[in-house]
Amino acid sequence: MRWPGWLAIAAIAFAAALAGVFLGHRLMMPAPAEGGELHAMLHEELDLDPAQHRAIEALEGRFAIRRRALELEMRADNARLADAIAGEHRAGPAVLAAVDASHHAMGALQKETLTHLFAMRALLRPDQAARFDKAVTKALTANAAADAR
Repeated sequence: MRWPGWLAIAAIAFAAALAGVFLGHRLMMPAPAEGGELHAMLHEELDLDPAQHRAIEALEGRFAIRRRALELEMRADNARLADAIAGEHRAGPAVLAAVDASHHAMGALQKETLTHLFAMRALLRPDQAARFDKAVTKALTANAAADAR
């Protein structure tokens, strides 16, 4: 095959890899907006006392660092997935290993997010915790309800 033919094949493979990474990112990355609504409700609607506010701010600071590290890990996993797709052009061992690594990081982020939510909840009074629980349930089910329509 002539050089232009190989170049066309390489361009198509590269475009397919980019499309795979884009779709993987869109389908697998958590949506940040839901956490923002919960954060706003926590700080604006629960009438936190000064001690609760300080304690929650400290929790949020620590969680932000950990969340950022896991998000960077997921981005690196996506880059490795793109490389594997470009190298194998099929669901081969490198692609599947990259997918598994990506799922591991996403699962770790979800678990750490839940640990963070429960740590904040533990600082709330019973009346605040009940409202917080409703907001968490709403945030987790909002997309499912919209998708069902």
